[in-house]
Amino acid sequence: MSSVERREVHMTIPVAPEMEIAATAQVSALGEWMEMGRDKIDEVKMAVVEACINAFEHSATPDRKVELAFRVGAEEGGRGAYLEVDVTDAGHGFDPTRLKTPEIAAALRSSRKRGWGIKIIESLMDDVRIESGEHGTRIVMRKYR
Repeated sequence: MSSVERREVHMTIPVAPEMEIAATAQVSALGEWMEMGRDKIDEVKMAVVEACINAFEHSATPDRKVELAFRVGAEEGGRGAYLEVDVTDAGHGFDPTRLKTPEIAAALRSSRKRGWGIKIIESLMDDVRIESGEHGTRIVMRKYR
């Protein structure tokens, strides 16, 4: 990928079972185009699935849609080429500073293994930013090649 070449793809998916999988095809295509390693592509795919499922389950977005933007870029003099994905909903939002870190011992005893989405995303991606308020939530995730 030369420093002049840039790619950006936008996608809207409905809040419906398995629609998060459609977003992973874009991650694969762009990751392969930028010559990102298979393991890193798979990490981005998993993070995108988690972000979409969080939007589906928690946002209560009235339009029943999730917007995605996929960007390939490069930092001049920085960490180099990256794949960045935004997952945006128009739901009620939340306060990211009030997220509780799940306790692993309690989660292992529980029949409901929930609450790990953001932690999983943060562990898979190089940079994660969450913007949320009364008009929705946007998660920006970046992975360097």
